[in-house]
Amino acid sequence: MRGLRGFHRVLAAMALLGLVAACAETNLAVETTKVVTRQAPEVTGPYKVGKPYQVGGVWYYPQPDYNYDETGIASWYGPGFHSKATANGETYDENDLTAAHKTLPMPSLVRVTNLENGRSIVVRVNDRGPFVNNRIIDMSRRGAQLLGFEQNGTAKVRVQVMKDESMMLAAKASSQAGGDSFSPAPQAAPAGTVTAQALPPAGGSATPAPVQATQAPKASAIGNVQVPKPTGQVSVVPVKPSNIFIQAGAFLRQQNAQQLQMKLTSLGHQTRITQFLLNQQRFYRVQLGPIGSVEEADALLQKLIDTGHPDARIAVN
Repeated sequence: MRGLRGFHRVLAAMALLGLVAACAETNLAVETTKVVTRQAPEVTGPYKVGKPYQVGGVWYYPQPDYNYDETGIASWYGPGFHSKATANGETYDENDLTAAHKTLPMPSLVRVTNLENGRSIVVRVNDRGPFVNNRIIDMSRRGAQLLGFEQNGTAKVRVQVMKDESMMLAAKASSQAGGDSFSPAPQAAPAGTVTAQALPPAGGSATPAPVQATQAPKASAIGNVQVPKPTGQVSVVPVKPSNIFIQAGAFLRQQNAQQLQMKLTSLGHQTRITQFLLNQQRFYRVQLGPIGSVEEADALLQKLIDTGHPDARIAVN
């Protein structure tokens, strides 16, 4: 009897160990599922460039532009568009790091820097707009929060396309049904050799130049392509003071610019003529300003449009 009771104790212990192991295996499966769910890549719409289109009497011409680098006024959109379809067929989520642009391909990755506080983030363009008061980009609500202008509604910003990441994103998105075809530009092969050189020891005579690191977008593995996406990390970069102007026109002949400048003196704002090069041609642009606020700039822009200057636009210099 004593031996039988001992045998029963062994069986009970083995059963208990099996139960514990089963529970541990179940918990491990649950945690693994959580990890896989967190790491699952976001769903993006197909690659879209689109044909020229007209909104409010103004024509827009979408096209790939991997050298895009512009300054202007940003706005944000949210509650009224939440859960609605974007221009490339995605479902808009005001809490995602996305943005609307009038002409850039969808999707594209852009770095947006608030020129008023230096805050900078990466967002994905997946919609068209904005079409009010010459804004250059419409951020999601979350993007506006991270850049620090949700309460103000607008901000002076710089928008820069991230070329390599955008081309990678476009190449993957173009494989989805219903999208446009994507033909990346041929990349030149690297020339020469790459060498590594150690830094001098402490107290040495050579002083390495400071390098400012930038945070690359996080990549998610989809198929065989590493698709970058925004991480939500905010960088703070040095920014120079910027001013708002209204650009009333740009001319090849300086005399035409001077004539327009004379006409605009009746508006009571300071005017100036500045030069810039475009495709090896010199242009003379007529600007009014600087202007103290976005609201004042909006009112002056509308006044210029109403008085026969439909090409006037807001500029940030």
